[in-house]
Amino acid sequence: METKKRKRKSPRRKHIVIRLFHVLMKGIGVLLLLLVMGVFATELSPIYRFREPRPFSGPDIFNPYRNLDPAAGWKRANFHTHTRVKGPFPPNECEEWPDATYDAYEKLGYDIVTFSNHNEITTHPFDPALQVNVYEQGYSPFKFHKLVFGSEKVKHFDPLFPFLASQKQFELDYLGDGSDFIQINHPYRTIGTSEKHMQELSGYEIMELDTSISTENEYWDWALSAGHYSFGLANDDLHHARSHQHIGIRCNFIQTPSGRYEDLKEALLGGCYYAMRVPDYGDGDWSVKYEKNRYLPSIRDIGLDGSTLYMTLSEPADSIKVTGQGHTTLSKVEHCDTIAYTMRPEDPYARLTAYFPEGEVIYSNPFARYDASVSDSPFNNAPQKVSILLTVLYNLLVLALIAGVFRLLCKLFKKR
Repeated sequence: METKKRKRKSPRRKHIVIRLFHVLMKGIGVLLLLLVMGVFATELSPIYRFREPRPFSGPDIFNPYRNLDPAAGWKRANFHTHTRVKGPFPPNECEEWPDATYDAYEKLGYDIVTFSNHNEITTHPFDPALQVNVYEQGYSPFKFHKLVFGSEKVKHFDPLFPFLASQKQFELDYLGDGSDFIQINHPYRTIGTSEKHMQELSGYEIMELDTSISTENEYWDWALSAGHYSFGLANDDLHHARSHQHIGIRCNFIQTPSGRYEDLKEALLGGCYYAMRVPDYGDGDWSVKYEKNRYLPSIRDIGLDGSTLYMTLSEPADSIKVTGQGHTTLSKVEHCDTIAYTMRPEDPYARLTAYFPEGEVIYSNPFARYDASVSDSPFNNAPQKVSILLTVLYNLLVLALIAGVFRLLCKLFKKR
């Protein structure tokens, strides 16, 4: 009798397990379809008719160091810094809070540190007068991230899979409305950073420089060669303040009277600064790292005399290179602390890079041709034109895909 009872219950248990399995699979299917719908929704975008690439031209040469005071000295800064943050679901990519992170930078000789946490404006840890509203915007696994300066609130819309240059341009335009200026972050780590895209995009003022494996910054030259002027910053993009190999390896030296935002804004938009790669001195010996960071090579003077750009360093470099149109080397000198290069009429722009014996590298901002009677700089952030027809067709396609996914959702809930 007991055996018969177990046999009667067995098919029922099996039926319950099968139903639970079906419910589970249906739930997973619903979640996946909702996720796909969400992804498609972020792909909506205008389609632009980008300006044709046009090298810088004009009778004048823009000098980013026109206001340099060699006697005033430089302030060392990092503008791309992550910390712990508060909240129920914080993007805690760093173990240290802002005050501890600031202290870590101060020990290395930094004067200015801004906190650019993902999609959150972080409060300065101890001095409201030094508050800088900046955040790193971007959710995309492609890592098309931007630093947004001067915004009162975070803007969250972001194309998750920005295959098109138009999607990136729409994002730059969207973020530019309501902010002071934008930096394109780590283009060397952004999936889809192609030469064509860099030749098309505009609407930003600063490019983040330097990679762990290259000092060439060719993506910067792609944009500059197409007539898209920008200044350059090198930042740690710090996530681990207690890790010697991640902190104090990139920095910027800027002429500014203070770290207050209005002073920083004027300086960053004026161009009187240079970026730098710094070795991980000591390889874990913090006493060596602290000591060596006190005596970094530096720029003593840099500027423009007529059509000749020049730079004087605090100590001899292994080499100093002049890079220009098409990422070509225009001139190079070795084992010296000075360089002078006369820009030829056919040189749209020129920038300087100095390489030092222990691995330090200095990057100048670019000198570029323009017409001073028309504009006060070579920046051209005029809006890109939108193609109405292509925009309608593209977005109808995206909406059709969303509708198709919605129909699949309905079928999942339909009773059979």
